[in-house]
Amino acid sequence: MRIAIDAMGGDHAPDAVVAGALQAAAEWPDTELILVGHTDRLQPLLAQCPPNVRLHHAEEVIEAEDEPAKAVRRKKNASMVVAGQLVRAKEADAMISAGNTGALMATGLLIVGRIRGIERPALAPMIPSMDGSGALALDLGANMDAKPEHLLQYAIMGSVYRSKVHGIEKPRVGLLNVGTEPGKGNELTKAAYPLLQEAPIHFIGNVEARDVLSGTCDVLVCDGFVGNILLKSLEGTAGAIFSALKTEFTRSLSTKLAAAVLKPGLSQFKKKLDYTEHGGAPLLGIDGLVLKSHGSSDVHAFKNAVRQARTAVQNGLVEAISSEIRVGSELT
Repeated sequence: MRIAIDAMGGDHAPDAVVAGALQAAAEWPDTELILVGHTDRLQPLLAQCPPNVRLHHAEEVIEAEDEPAKAVRRKKNASMVVAGQLVRAKEADAMISAGNTGALMATGLLIVGRIRGIERPALAPMIPSMDGSGALALDLGANMDAKPEHLLQYAIMGSVYRSKVHGIEKPRVGLLNVGTEPGKGNELTKAAYPLLQEAPIHFIGNVEARDVLSGTCDVLVCDGFVGNILLKSLEGTAGAIFSALKTEFTRSLSTKLAAAVLKPGLSQFKKKLDYTEHGGAPLLGIDGLVLKSHGSSDVHAFKNAVRQARTAVQNGLVEAISSEIRVGSELT
């Protein structure tokens, strides 16, 4: 198995990327990791390079402020684009990047290409839940507008992903809505509801945003505009809660003592909300495995992204999605 890693993408690149890759290489010696980036920057970080890690030179880097599609078209020798080219040429089974999200989606579409029958690929990060299982939510930002048929495809792809990667035999698929009754919602969700009912998935109906963290569903379906607002709201709320707790627990000697007692439980709670535990968000619908790691991913997050990519490749994720989409297309 070969996994291409954009070593120049992310807030802590290339140091954290290389360190995470080296840890992953030591744990999974059967996997070849291809670090794509400027060799002059990467070579000094590989003093003790294991045999299953190699460099692939890329002269350029797509920056956070670059316009996504334009950068992918113009910077043909950028590390992210070159990693995508390796996947398209079947020289790598998957790629991972923590770089510019829009550019990675453009790389998936323009370089790797879509699975036949997929109209809109979807970005699908994990939303944590209190029971620890989480919900794969899609789309959370790849497409701001969607049609009912797109939500149908998101549901099928999300269900396949949770089955193949997370081993859930019958993933519960919910449609994000303003109420649980079938007739609730806007024109998009009203039209999508019957399609999901007839799809080859375990559809449990509408799910309200307040129930997502309770573990109500395994897959949460929505359009990219609503989904991105949900994701940013949850991230902001979690950040505000931990910031407020830190302020209160350092207010006096008594609160500091209380914090010492509660620290193990709070650490476990924080871990449930930690994106680094999930590794990355797959861009589903692309004809090759493309994973988006969080921009501020650390060493632990990159190692987990490699683990996630390995599992997806081993279980034939892309092939399974392609097969299920053919079935789902018959419903529309």
